[in-house]
Amino acid sequence: MCDALVDIYLNHKLDSAIPAPDSFIESFNRNNHYLWDKYLKGEVTKDVLRYKRFEITLLEYGIESKTLAETIGDEYLSIMPLKTALIPGTRETLDYLADRYKLHVISNGFKEVQLPKLQRSNIDKYFEWVVTSEHSGFHKPDKRAFGYALSKANARKDESIMIGDDLEIDIIGAKKFGMDQIYFNPNENPHQARVTFEVRELTEIKKIL
Repeated sequence: MCDALVDIYLNHKLDSAIPAPDSFIESFNRNNHYLWDKYLKGEVTKDVLRYKRFEITLLEYGIESKTLAETIGDEYLSIMPLKTALIPGTRETLDYLADRYKLHVISNGFKEVQLPKLQRSNIDKYFEWVVTSEHSGFHKPDKRAFGYALSKANARKDESIMIGDDLEIDIIGAKKFGMDQIYFNPNENPHQARVTFEVRELTEIKKIL
């Protein structure tokens, strides 16, 4: 995400109003999180989210232009699939898991970003199904999102496990649904949740499964 935002910052010469890329990224992340929460609750649509998060961010620096926000919003979605850097240990862990289990993706992300990104990263081959919220009609942590994904995978919750890096959406969502979880918490963010497993590095999953 950060690389894509830096590209946008440079491409549109935002340095004339925004002091540094880090400032732009921090503002965007805050506004994006706020609007994503509303999107997951059904309070804003995808079409509004994709540009509004930039419009609000630009306004913080005195740039008032819905047209620019819409242009950047479209550009962001086209750049994101091109950023294919993987978390250390991703391929090693996927190789290990794919030999032993059936793997699937359940994502709240936009399908035009998630699917091409998996393909360009050359890791789509590991997964039988990629289920986005646009496919299922439900957003995590809604129990119906997990139910739809399991139905698609022809799997039972008592024989499945959710691996995710978002405590509320992935892990607590899966827990409320009745599925075991592995919380990927590389920064060791403090929390009080009782999770099934927690790891700092992806390769630690090999010791669990």
